[in-house]
Amino acid sequence: NSRKISSKECRWLSKALKHNQSLTSLDLGLNVISSEGCKWLSKALKINQSLTSLKLYSNHISSEGCKWLSEALKINQSLSVLDLRSNLVSAKGCMWLSKALKINQSLTSLKLYSNHISSEGCKWLSTALKINQTLSSLTLNSNYVSSEGCKWLSEALKINQ
Repeated sequence: NSRKISSKECRWLSKALKHNQSLTSLDLGLNVISSEGCKWLSKALKINQSLTSLKLYSNHISSEGCKWLSEALKINQSLSVLDLRSNLVSAKGCMWLSKALKINQSLTSLKLYSNHISSEGCKWLSTALKINQTLSSLTLNSNYVSSEGCKWLSEALKINQ
């Protein structure tokens, strides 16, 4: 793991992203960024307005990392793709993300598959889907969604047109 990007390197990346206004896509997948790294990236996302795609798949990001990203998404209006697949988001992470999705008007794709998300997580996401009009792609496969979770999402999608 010594060759992988960790939260320490995210601190440096964050400083650069605060000033860079030309980078539009950043793929940090398959690293060990963790929730601590999300804290640093969040600080950059609050300022950076050029980044449109951020891929953080397979990075050991938990609900705490989602809390940091959520704070950034409430402010950032350029990011359209957020890839959090194969992390540890869980229902609590969905709660944080749903709070951001109620405000954010730029995110069009949110990838959350393989994240230990239960029906409770779907309930949180459904509250955001009732309000958010920009998200057009939400991937939830390979999670723990029961028929109850599908019901929550279905009801939200009836409202979101």
